[in-house]
Amino acid sequence: MEVLFIDKKIALNEGIRDKEIRLVGEAESRIIKTREALLMAREKNLDLVMISPAANPPVCRIMDYNKFLYEQSKKQKEARKNQTVTEVKEVRLSATIEEHDIEIKANNAKKFLSNDNKVKVSIRFKGRQNNYTSMGTKVFDTFLSKLEGLGVVEKAPQLEGKNMFMILSPNKKH
Repeated sequence: MEVLFIDKKIALNEGIRDKEIRLVGEAESRIIKTREALLMAREKNLDLVMISPAANPPVCRIMDYNKFLYEQSKKQKEARKNQTVTEVKEVRLSATIEEHDIEIKANNAKKFLSNDNKVKVSIRFKGRQNNYTSMGTKVFDTFLSKLEGLGVVEKAPQLEGKNMFMILSPNKKH
């Protein structure tokens, strides 16, 4: 029971420097001296763990700290396992793209959206095209009309430097 600090945020046993603490247990909560709580923890062969250092007085609990860490890591692994990762796929267009090419790019975007991926649609303006960014919004409108409601605009078309982009996310209805 010599461990003072395992985690930088959590104080254990002799690492608790406050004179009084609030000891919480299964059924009760009471304010006692830290020395008494440490003796109680040693009698039970457990650790005195500071749960909430910001409270006044700090809140502590008597528990097996290694078991607590193990349970926490199991919960984190379970949360990561249940987490779904959405990828962002990119479709690049140009300001002077033809109708047929827009259809091909839209078909690719449909595949991405049907696989529950987000799609970043971007247009890079070259040379004098930068003065005619309205052409880009027309291309985006045409592109969206080809998607037949498969995607929803998550981030509206936006110009950053020489690039204009928007982000589409899959429509939840399909």
